[in-house]
Amino acid sequence: MFGKAFVSSLAILAGASALNGAVRAQEAAKTVADGVYSDAQANRGAAVYDTAFAGCHRADLGGGPNGPALKEERFAKGFADKDLKTLFTKVATTMPRGAAGSLSESVYLDVVAHMLKENGFPAGARELSAEALDGIRVLPGRPKPPPQIGDFSYVDVVGCLTMGANNTWTLSRASDPVAVIPGAPAASPSAGVAAPAGTQTFHLVDAMAYAPGDHKGHTMYVRGLLIKLPAEQRITISAFEMVSPTCQR
Repeated sequence: MFGKAFVSSLAILAGASALNGAVRAQEAAKTVADGVYSDAQANRGAAVYDTAFAGCHRADLGGGPNGPALKEERFAKGFADKDLKTLFTKVATTMPRGAAGSLSESVYLDVVAHMLKENGFPAGARELSAEALDGIRVLPGRPKPPPQIGDFSYVDVVGCLTMGANNTWTLSRASDPVAVIPGAPAASPSAGVAAPAGTQTFHLVDAMAYAPGDHKGHTMYVRGLLIKLPAEQRITISAFEMVSPTCQR
């Protein structure tokens, strides 16, 4: 017959084994949604990406003729439900184009952090490390929240093109501005057809460069840099397209 001390030891060992198993299971269940990189790391990665990767994969990771998309369906198809090391290895061994593997491990980690941020996953307190990659599972990308709107934000608006005094042009009865990422594809003008008339007014600073007389009284889609002044809101234009030949009342 076993002594009580021996039975107690077995119980302790069994408990410790179960605890270790639970810890391992918890670690294995960690995903890219759990804040596995820091904001500072993603910002460093964004600078590198813009210099060495955007030419192939576009600034917004949307892909193009020279490189596939690194977000949304393509991201999910290539990396979802795999460990993060798979994504890191792909980036570190095939990018940038013509100089694969030329960056340091820490720089590739920064780039992966940027990719996670652009795919809608939140930052955390700690930086992503090479040792952690195996234990982190990749999820399908999520819509990235739009940046907050403030002075010098890049925005999309839709409104009625109106001529003012001294050959000035405004977008009146305009929609609330929607923040966009510089370099992202412009929205389809047809998307603004069903949009209700708004209450905003924007002075279009450089409208004369876009032959505004051809579109007087038309509903227009405008993308540009928002400048907020005490007396008015201004937009410097980067995209200017007709939505409708009439204005909503």
